[in-house]
Order: sequence, then structure tokens, then C-alpha cells
Amino acid sequence: MSTALILFAHGARDPEWANPMRRVQAAIRQRMLGVPVELAFLEFIAPALPDCAAQLVEQGARKIVVLPMFIARGGHLKKEVPEMMATLRSTYSDVEFVLGGVIGENESVVQAMAEAALQMAGSELA
Repeated sequence: MSTALILFAHGARDPEWANPMRRVQAAIRQRMLGVPVELAFLEFIAPALPDCAAQLVEQGARKIVVLPMFIARGGHLKKEVPEMMATLRSTYSDVEFVLGGVIGENESVVQAMAEAALQMAGSELA
């Protein structure tokens, strides 16, 4: 293995909160055979980003793409995540860490959410 993907989500106290993220992970795994696709969380749910990255490095990853599964770029993504990425880069200087864009700011995701909202609201808007 040389490249891996970490879907990085916020986390919640309720473990069922992660179920949609696990579905996304499964869908990506089906499309990216041979590329490890893992989930990591900022808080409340394991594994944390550093633990997930350590495991992938141990398994041979030399490039790790971290994709924030957040709706928008808020405080965590402006301050904490860049600090976490800097720590990972200094800890594993022989591994390339790439921070992807925020999933919720992608136009196709915005449009998909708008379509889903309209469908879910349905007859209530008529």
C-alpha cells in the first residue's frame, strides 16, 4: 500500500451518529479497491485521527489523504485540524499528508443536499 484515505468526521456521543459515515466509507471502498479507506473522528468516537494515521503508516502508507467530512469550514477546521496535520507531518516526516477540501463545501454536495431537502419537505411546501 502506498496511498490511503481517511474520512475525518466530527464525532458524537451517540455511536449511531457515525452510521452515515460508515455508509460513505463502504461506498468508497467499493469504488477504490486496493486503497485503504478509514474513518477517524475529532472527538467522542474512536479512532482519533492520530491513531488512525499511525495504523495506516504501520501498514505501509506513504501518502495519506485526510478528507474532512464536515458541512463547512468552522473553528475545528480553521485551527485544530491544521495543527493536527502539522503534528502528523512532523511525527511521520517520510509520509506525505494531504488535507482535502471540506466535503460540505463541494458544489455537488450542496446541490445534493438541496435536492434531498426539497424531497424530504415534499408536500409541506405546496
